[in-house]
Amino acid sequence: MSKIEISVSHDSFKLEKVFTIARGSKTQADVITVKLKRGDHVGQGECLPYARYGESMDSVEAEIKSLPDTFDRETIQDLLPAGAARNAVDCALWDLEAKEADKRAWELAGLREPGPEITAYTLSLETPEMMQEQAADNAYRPLLKTKLGGGEEDIARIKAVRAGAPDSKIIVDANEGWTPELYEKLAPVLVDLGVAMVEQPFPAGEDDALLTLERVLPVCADESCHDASSLAGLKGKYDMINIKLDKTGGLTEAFALKKAAIAQGFDVMVGCMVGSSLAMAPAVLVAQGVSVVDLDGPLLLGEDRDEPLYFDARGVHPSKQNLWG
Repeated sequence: MSKIEISVSHDSFKLEKVFTIARGSKTQADVITVKLKRGDHVGQGECLPYARYGESMDSVEAEIKSLPDTFDRETIQDLLPAGAARNAVDCALWDLEAKEADKRAWELAGLREPGPEITAYTLSLETPEMMQEQAADNAYRPLLKTKLGGGEEDIARIKAVRAGAPDSKIIVDANEGWTPELYEKLAPVLVDLGVAMVEQPFPAGEDDALLTLERVLPVCADESCHDASSLAGLKGKYDMINIKLDKTGGLTEAFALKKAAIAQGFDVMVGCMVGSSLAMAPAVLVAQGVSVVDLDGPLLLGEDRDEPLYFDARGVHPSKQNLWG
């Protein structure tokens, strides 16, 4: 196994506008870019350290720099835990191996050539009036994802979004902000408004109520689902899981999680943190044929990588070779 040279950089991408969820607001995406050089070839990957999971830019960089100078996609699974650091390295390895083999990453994965996938567009958490404006501006999009904050004002928010975008499919993300009592109150109203699904209504680790609640509004596990080992604890609670590469620790485990989840009867969503096109490119491969795709990170940015992903009415397109894979 040949030695690999690792370089790590901290990069920031300004958002087009302030983006707010229940946990706070951000004006830029701060990401880590990893480049792996072996011989004449360089592969790259991106991750977004997430404080919710105890990660920081410095801690993730330290994890990456702790690696030996020889490793591959198999050994990296044991060298680093699931999370942002392993994601960036694993995705960079896929890119590196594709370049070394002069093939696309989807070929290495044994997939058919991927096509575009319709992606959700996320509306920032705001007042109902402002969310209606956001919805109206994006009413041409087939799928809108609405951030919610907890409390009965969420009903007003969804009513406003529906008024602004009467024909769009709507999914909502509670970001762990609801209680079982609030779910029972909100869910029937949201179903009547045409909402198709809610992500992570209750805090991870405090979701046993889902075992007994009548889930009139389907529930997707986000913070409760990281890698394939998470699935055992989700049975009977969730209808769908959200695969994010920064949680799985890379493309390799994301493929394994997708396969296992489908085999166990879960619907699959593929989501993202707010990152650049480099972070989304590997996820597009996992997103092929799933129930819900939410890879709109680049659409929220005011600036992106030099060779960004292409979005049109057919959705998010697979990356060109000069970006990734």
